[in-house]
Amino acid sequence: MVDARGVPLSLVVSGANRHDVKLLQATLAERQASPPEGTHPHLCADAGDKGQAAADCIRKAGYIPHVKQRREEAADKASRRHPPRRWVVERTHSWINRYRKLLVSFEKTENSYVGLLHLAAALITWRQVITIYG
Repeated sequence: MVDARGVPLSLVVSGANRHDVKLLQATLAERQASPPEGTHPHLCADAGDKGQAAADCIRKAGYIPHVKQRREEAADKASRRHPPRRWVVERTHSWINRYRKLLVSFEKTENSYVGLLHLAAALITWRQVITIYG
């Protein structure tokens, strides 16, 4: 989970064969920054998080769900009314992949790999803070 600038807010590690919707609740529970009181932040999710159970989980965490199919995103992109924000998450994945040790996991334990991922997320957050507040 990332914010609008691509700063990591939560990190959950699982095998590649697990479906995204099964990790939604854990991802929302692991977030490190809560939305400000009295606000209703929006959560943009992809089609992997569609369904009533996922929407209820998103609402329970305090977000307004926005789950769009690719065709709907393409239509919105063409109209420029609500441009898609999927690239923000992909950019953050790219930033994490720049840490070559994390690109392919050769760690012996899950805890050491998760620790390295948290270190990468902290460095990405630090760089974004420096960029914004210089």
